[in-house]
Amino acid sequence: MPSREVESKLKKEPVVWLVTAGPDRRPQAVPVWFLWDGKSFLIYAQPGTKVRHIRANPQVQVHLNTDESGNEVVRASGHATIAKSQPPAYKVPAYVRKYRSDLKGFGWTPEEFSRRYPFPIRVSRLKFHS
Repeated sequence: MPSREVESKLKKEPVVWLVTAGPDRRPQAVPVWFLWDGKSFLIYAQPGTKVRHIRANPQVQVHLNTDESGNEVVRASGHATIAKSQPPAYKVPAYVRKYRSDLKGFGWTPEEFSRRYPFPIRVSRLKFHS
């Protein structure tokens, strides 16, 4: 599990980089909003590449810069699933609290975000690397 410092960053940081690879095995890294619950990452996705990649290959990585200079990066390898039993983002109070001002900046309600990003991705079985 991550250090206390990294744990604190994971609770506060607005973005991590999710790295997926599809059947062609080419990696794709994209910045994503996320919620860290102490054991796993919850990420909501639009229909598209991330979802297709995870269905084809559930092995992913999550990367986080832990300092302002970008010199220190924490990586976690894990197993991603499209979490069918996970409620939409607007029904996850901690997620809405974390991104409320960002959603307002886009002119979206939490319900509109959930409509645009309907696929909940849960990344678990994590192994942290520093």
